[in-house]
This record gives sequence, C-alpha cells and structure tokens, in this order.
Amino acid sequence: MKNTRLGLSLFTTALLALASSATLAQGAKLKVGLMLPYTGTFAALGTAIENGFRLYVAEQGGKLGGREVEFVKVDDESDPSKATDNVNKLVKRDNVDVLVGTVHSGVAMAMAKVAKDSGTLLIVPNAGADAVTGAMCGPNIFRSSFSNWQPGYAMGEVVAKKGHKKVVTITWKYAAGDESVRGFKEAFEKGGGQVVKELNLPFPGVEFQALLTDIASTRPDAVYTFFAGGGAVKFVKDYAAAGLKKNIPLYGAGFLTDGTLEAQGADADGLLTTLHYADSLGTPRDSAFRLAYAKSYKLQPDVYAVQGYDAAQILGIGLTAVKGDVGKKAEFAAAVQRARIDSPRGPFMLSKAHNPVQDIYLRQVVGKENKVVGVASKALTDPARGCRM
Repeated sequence: MKNTRLGLSLFTTALLALASSATLAQGAKLKVGLMLPYTGTFAALGTAIENGFRLYVAEQGGKLGGREVEFVKVDDESDPSKATDNVNKLVKRDNVDVLVGTVHSGVAMAMAKVAKDSGTLLIVPNAGADAVTGAMCGPNIFRSSFSNWQPGYAMGEVVAKKGHKKVVTITWKYAAGDESVRGFKEAFEKGGGQVVKELNLPFPGVEFQALLTDIASTRPDAVYTFFAGGGAVKFVKDYAAAGLKKNIPLYGAGFLTDGTLEAQGADADGLLTTLHYADSLGTPRDSAFRLAYAKSYKLQPDVYAVQGYDAAQILGIGLTAVKGDVGKKAEFAAAVQRARIDSPRGPFMLSKAHNPVQDIYLRQVVGKENKVVGVASKALTDPARGCRM
C-alpha cells in the first residue's frame, strides 16, 4: 500500500512539473537582460546591437520560442570594474532568463564568469575576447559575433600576400586590442613578415600624436591597427593629418571603419579592413535586412546591428527546440550547434566552442561604404585554445 501511495505521489509530482514547464513556456514572459554600453566610446555600438536584436524579435511577432520577450537593460559603461556588480544585478535581482552582452572584452569576461557560475544562458553579440569561447567556454555560453583572433588573423594573411615585410601595430592596451594584434602577428609572420614594433595606449585614450611620430620615425612598410567607435574616428583622422596615410598603408580589423565612416569622411577613403560583414554584400537576405532596419530605425545597419540580430536568431533557434524552456540547456545547445544560421552576413554555423565559423571579407572604403573586395579567409574557425567542452 505504501509503495502504491509512493508511486502515486511521484507520478503526481512529475505531472505537476510537466504542467509547470508547459505553463512557463506558454505563459511566462522571457526576461532578456541587455547589458550593453549606452554611454561613452562604445555607446553607438550598444544601441546598434539592441536595435538589431529587437528587429528580429519584432519579426517573430514579439515572441521567441512561444514566449513574449521582456527586456531589462543595464548600461555597462564599458567599465570592467563595474561589470560583476552589473551582471549580478541582472541575474540575482532581476532574475533574467538570458544575458545578452556586451561590447568591451573585459566586461564580457566578467559576464562569462557569472554565467558559468550561475548556469545562466549568455549570448555575446560583440566582444571578441578569445577566452569567452576558449578557456571560459561553456555549454550555456554562445557568441554571435567573432573572436578577436579572426579578423586579425585574416588581415595578417592579406598583408603578407601583399608583400609587406615590416609592420608596426597600434591599438588600445586591453584584451580586444592585444588579441587582435596576436591574431594578425600569427598569420603575418607565418607568411614571412615581421612585426617590428607593437605600440599601444590605455583604453579609451585618444592622444595618438607621440605614437604617430614613432611610426613615422620607424618607417615600416605598413601599419595594422585595432580601434573602434570614437577612438577609431580620431585615429583615422589623426593618421591622415600626420601625413602618414599617403606613404605608409594603414590596415585594420573592420571595426576601424564600421559605423564610423560618416565622421571619418575623406580620411578613410581607400582603407582596407577585414571583417565578417560589409555594406555591399548584395544578397537577398542582406538586402531585406538592411531595408527592414532602415525602415525601423531610420539608420543604415552596421556589423553591430547584424550581430545583435543574429544573437536573437540564435536565441530563437534554441528556444524553439526546447519549446521556450531555458532550463533545457543541453537540448538548447544541441539545436543551436546543428543549425545553419541564416545571417545577413551570409550563412554560418557555430563551432563546438560556440563561436561562429564564418567568411572574413576584405573590404575597402569607397565613399561612405565598406565595399567587398573579396573573401580574405573562407569559413575561418577560431582555434578555441583552452576550451574543454
């Protein structure tokens, strides 16, 4: 008799759990915590990511995996010292189901640690910190953008093939800059070149004059750089004003000229950069995305908007597979890893470390567009060094 009652009790508990899960999936809102920069150097990037994410959600009728989406926003100020407190507010105070962020690699590392410790689903829509899908990789951590290694490595191959032998690199002294330069250096030196000097300045400093004087006196064959946002605008203008542009070719990761061309003006003309998106892809998928984005926000989209859009796509694919239940992390991850993501950048898949395997384009600035010259690296996979998943 006792065994019968125990069996009935367990059966009832299982039914209640199933009912609760079904109710959750069908009724409860999905709380998405957007932790992005809304002030400072990267403010425009944060806004573009959010716009792209919201555009995809709107295209799905405001729901992902059958659940209405509710947003909770935090300005991370691109400040790593505030990152742990900010992400804990979203996880512990606001009880978000999903974390989406961020731009600054140092902040993203703090987000990845909290996500790993708490088991919260995290989708990174920009920050390329190699460790996020390397040593910090996890079954609940995904990236819709790139690793810092990818555009840098692709440009290293391009610059070596152009026959340049001696290059100076310049960037901010932080994770994104360091890792981008390492990727460039790895490919460039493999191709027979030499990085003769690595210059940097503290983030988000923009006092470039002394470093530009150093470049002029070193007289390299070319310069490779990683800057983004407001810093990229000033660097390109200062580089041209110093008279370096006409004598020493400047190459960069694509963030140098993405979302910055309006402010850079003619000083950016002709610059070559490598990135997983461009303004002139001309595919039906990209054209439809660009039209929808322009109609919604009265702006032209950039790579940041694409990455936000695809972060929402990844979330939608996983949630559809688990019928809205974010607790089913293994099933969520399996569905996303199987998926061929129909991105405006071109279709891509995620590696075992959950980083995009994607084409890296060589682009040239023509007027106010980053036009495709060709594919610098086809289906480039980040090496995911240190990932144990």
